[in-house]
Amino acid sequence: MSMIYDEYGRPFLILKEQQAKARVKGLEATKANIIAAKSISNIVRTSLGPKGMDKILVSADGDVTITNDGATIMDQMEVNHQVAKLLVELSASQDDEIGDGTTGVVVLAGALLEQAEKLLDRGIHPVRIAEGFEKAGDVAIKTLGEIADTVPFSSTNLEPLVQTAMTTLSSKIVNVNRRKMAEIAVNAVVGVADLERKDVNFDMIRMEGKPGGTLEDTELVNGIIIDKDISHPQMAKTIKDAKMCILTCPFEPPKPKTKHKLDISSKEAYEKLYKQEQDYFKEMVQQVKDSGANLVICQWGFDDEANHLLLQNGLPAVRWVGGVEIEHIAIATGGRIVPRFSELSSDKLGKAGLVREISFGNTKERMIVIEDCANSNAVTVLVRGGNKMIVEEAKRSLHDAMCVVRNLIKDNRVVYGGGAAEIACSLAVSKHAETVVGVDQWAIRAFADALDDIPLALAENSGLDPIKQLAAAKSRQMKEGNPLIGLGLNEVADSDGCFATNMKEIGVFETLVGKQEQISLATQVVKMILKIDDVITMGQYQ
Repeated sequence: MSMIYDEYGRPFLILKEQQAKARVKGLEATKANIIAAKSISNIVRTSLGPKGMDKILVSADGDVTITNDGATIMDQMEVNHQVAKLLVELSASQDDEIGDGTTGVVVLAGALLEQAEKLLDRGIHPVRIAEGFEKAGDVAIKTLGEIADTVPFSSTNLEPLVQTAMTTLSSKIVNVNRRKMAEIAVNAVVGVADLERKDVNFDMIRMEGKPGGTLEDTELVNGIIIDKDISHPQMAKTIKDAKMCILTCPFEPPKPKTKHKLDISSKEAYEKLYKQEQDYFKEMVQQVKDSGANLVICQWGFDDEANHLLLQNGLPAVRWVGGVEIEHIAIATGGRIVPRFSELSSDKLGKAGLVREISFGNTKERMIVIEDCANSNAVTVLVRGGNKMIVEEAKRSLHDAMCVVRNLIKDNRVVYGGGAAEIACSLAVSKHAETVVGVDQWAIRAFADALDDIPLALAENSGLDPIKQLAAAKSRQMKEGNPLIGLGLNEVADSDGCFATNMKEIGVFETLVGKQEQISLATQVVKMILKIDDVITMGQYQ
């Protein structure tokens, strides 16, 4: 309860007890928020880097997800604390904007908050810390721009794109097959990209997963794959030069929209009704045949009567195709989605070189593959794996790799991984701190220390001595003046047991925009958290 006094010394209430509010104020509120955010950061810290650990997330329904993707972990955790939710949103915004670096951005935010807590204990005001962090963040982003390299690539030379995708996949479950997966990701993105405009339409890339087989069986199909089968076992399973009608109307007689009752009192009336129904079906099938179609794709189901008539007329059909898949098929084949049979015509048909049904193993699992589409810039990645969890994680990993390739097509500047970029920024920020006077200098130095937390976490997750590895990489950067020295954790250690390596030589790099976005987003969220000094929770008693 908050109480103040008027000029005569009489008390009056600001917050009534009846309103039932819990309240935390001042430094206590700031520290409570920092502790909550740090606890979230510590959860994903062990998932950072090529040797990062996976997490098992079990939903309320008992669904199990195994992943080390920061955005997925944060999204599926049920976070109740209001400030901890800011870090969940931070990870989501990094995922939406860049697609990669979702773990790193949360770890960096946690490290900044840890440094801020030490400064608060020294009596520095949260606003001064926030201002210092903002200045240091600008220096770090500027430094990244200075140390960035441009990687030339073309439609004939895609190796730089493959190398960047491999760096992204090195920390994922698919890292054993990362070369093949990186090539699939690159070919998928380049297949739908407009390299002149530097634009990538992600809607044209579909991902389908089917448990069974191994990760090596994952393939890229230049066309569309849908998880359906041909509606009748005796229909043709392979259709060459397919002309498909794409229908969103059901293959059945129309139903009156009003409530109705039908009394049939004689055999003749029944036969007349049956004949009328048959005529409806025959007319529908005839309209399909007259349009020149040799394959029917229908959004709705149809009964055995329609199925039999389609078989009699030699028209293979696929039913219960989802709305999104219908749109993809229409875009890829150049067809029009037809809502009524009366509107069918030859110019509305989609065209594809080959449509075939494929089966998997000795199960009844089947899929339809539509290849050589009229608009060939639609691709599908068919992901295989030992079980559903591996398939889902492989799909998430490939999505991250595709996002990185897209970013590189838009802006082909890169910085080097393994903590090299963070160490270079840390040295630059420390150097800048020496030119600053006053309290801001403390905050800028703290920002430099926080940047070191990324290489420290990389070494820690690899089971190495983090201080020793960071010191070795940092001293080499300072001696050689070379911002490319990082922790090559998959390489062989030198005679001192250190993994400090030139990351350019081993081809480990990340997109510049991704790394700049990480530092920018983490700094903004930390500033927001530091500026909160009062937490009022409704509906709780003090």
